[in-house]
Amino acid sequence: MNEKLGLLSQLIALSAVDGYVSDQQIGLIQKIGNLMGIKNPDILELFRVPADFIPPADHMERIVQFQRMMLIINVDQDVMPEEVEFVRLASIKMGLNPDAVKEALMRMHQFPNSAIPPEDLLRIFSKYMN
Repeated sequence: MNEKLGLLSQLIALSAVDGYVSDQQIGLIQKIGNLMGIKNPDILELFRVPADFIPPADHMERIVQFQRMMLIINVDQDVMPEEVEFVRLASIKMGLNPDAVKEALMRMHQFPNSAIPPEDLLRIFSKYMN
């Protein structure tokens, strides 16, 4: 449960990096949290008191978190450079390949709503696996 709260806290920090958290970002964070089995009051509490971020141990879960971050920055259709940099640095800190992260961030605008389909995202990351 602590890992899930930490993942949501990372998304909340990302949503606030440009100084403004949109209603769309809040709604998406709540939907993601609900899918993780977390109730809205607990999610909203994280906006006030963030949980410690614990990077997922599983590589696939790290890619899923990367995808969540990409959805958060694109949901309000106003992607700021600070948000992209946050995603880049957070992804590298989670242990994702920097070249894969760079390619995904560069290619996101080629897709509707800048949302890279999961199979395309997996192809990008697979290309850079050792």
